[in-house]
Amino acid sequence: LEANTLLSGTQARLSAEAVINMAVLALRDPDEEARMLADGRIYETEIDGVYVQVSAIDERGKLDINATDELSLANLFVGHGMQPDEAELLAAAVLDWRDGDDMERVNGAEEDAYYAAGLAVGPANRPFMMTEELLQVIGMSYEFFRRLEPGITVYSRAGEPNPAFAPVEALMALPDITYDEAVNFVNERNSQQPGESLGTELPDGTVVMAQGRGVTYSIKARATMPNGVWEQLETTIRIGGDSDGNPYRILRWREGFQ
Repeated sequence: LEANTLLSGTQARLSAEAVINMAVLALRDPDEEARMLADGRIYETEIDGVYVQVSAIDERGKLDINATDELSLANLFVGHGMQPDEAELLAAAVLDWRDGDDMERVNGAEEDAYYAAGLAVGPANRPFMMTEELLQVIGMSYEFFRRLEPGITVYSRAGEPNPAFAPVEALMALPDITYDEAVNFVNERNSQQPGESLGTELPDGTVVMAQGRGVTYSIKARATMPNGVWEQLETTIRIGGDSDGNPYRILRWREGFQ
């Protein structure tokens, strides 16, 4: 039984890895109508008896916590349920964490504030290297970070999320949009098929259409064996090759997350 479970798990993992590579090819398909859309929609099929699901999000659809401003961060936090006064404090603390000086901005927090709160380490005073570093910012809880995580990035270098690719979690950074409106927008956008999209309207009337192709994507692949054993992989990749001749570089890799 142990050997069978191990074998099935290995097969599921290799199937999930294969699907990630297939997704990379599909994202670069020159045929617009055949190209995989990187807006979070789920593609599913069966390969050699293995049921596979895969989705991709263009990182341009997420909010870059290194490039965004204080107001967008506060909008994001409020959109995820934080009180406005708390959101202002946390947004200022995020900017103080990533800036290169020790001067505390209005409502912000530098080293003294961290020590006064009983924390052993203060702000890094450099850009975030990974989104998980937000957990080191004073006032950021793990539960709240988990709500934000699907909508934030350190790879897009854009101050606002591109709504053509944005998940619901990132859309909450836009002004004057509610959670229900964001969900309805994403559902309508993702119901449109390649080649037939006429654009989708945001609540303020702005028509959103996908333009261009990005180079950095988050891909989630899940493979389920006939006996129910499954493996899920999540990766962020940058297309364009590396010095070893690989067609893409892996920036982030996680296994087995729900």
